[in-house]
Amino acid sequence: MKLPLIRQIQRSCSVEEIETAISVLENISEAPALKSEEIDVIGELISNLCGAIEVHQMIAEGMPEKDAANTFMKKVLGSIDR
Repeated sequence: MKLPLIRQIQRSCSVEEIETAISVLENISEAPALKSEEIDVIGELISNLCGAIEVHQMIAEGMPEKDAANTFMKKVLGSIDR
């Protein structure tokens, strides 16, 4: 996950647009002609899009944008450390 990418998505897209993009990428990922490297890239894009949705939700709950992004990344890093 890349925080600058998550911030860009969150700032420039609505939750509905992000959800649509996720749906499209999930459908594309099921194409039999894709190589594993391409599927990995799609998975990374989906992860960033999901992160942007979570940041959107924290902001909607009243958290400042910077704090929401940092909280999300701490959550991600915390889950990796386990």
